[in-house]
Amino acid sequence: MSVHPGLLFVISGPSGVGKDALATALLQRDTGLRYSVSYTTRPRRDYEVNGVHYHFVSRDVFEAMAAEDRFLEFAEYNGNLYGTLRAFVEDSQRQGLDVILKIEVKGAEHVRKRRPDAISIFIAPPSLETLIERRHERGDAESRLSAEDRQRIAEGELAEAGKYDHVVVNDDFEHAVRELQRIIGAERAKRFEAQV
Repeated sequence: MSVHPGLLFVISGPSGVGKDALATALLQRDTGLRYSVSYTTRPRRDYEVNGVHYHFVSRDVFEAMAAEDRFLEFAEYNGNLYGTLRAFVEDSQRQGLDVILKIEVKGAEHVRKRRPDAISIFIAPPSLETLIERRHERGDAESRLSAEDRQRIAEGELAEAGKYDHVVVNDDFEHAVRELQRIIGAERAKRFEAQV
């Protein structure tokens, strides 16, 4: 019996919207999902583990990998490079595993161009004010920017929501997780129906 390729899910949205927590909850509840750990040139935070949170590499190493076309997507955000290793995604899908990419808005745009079969899910905050407040509370590098700059960045990211297949508002965490599970289940059902 041949294995049908897995699906590719892109979870994206503005910084501070809760993508990390939602992706973690999904992975804990669904053993059929595999998480693609991104590569980054960003410095490692104290609590982060290399290979778990990110693959931390130098800018030279990252740029060499990009020149060799090893990334499905990569983008610069806040002065640091982030990228998704193409071989990991393709190998996982060949094994029949569904893959989750948790990436920023710019990276998601690259994936949609390169992989139109990807299912894109935009995580939105309940309001722009809530998003700006969350970013400020967690001490993002953006919190050093003026309120006007933070609002401009957030508005630009939120304007991208219409380009996604699905939008989930992260107002109530458990509700947002259930909505993501529903979307994944529906997309799997579509794949199954197409194969019958």
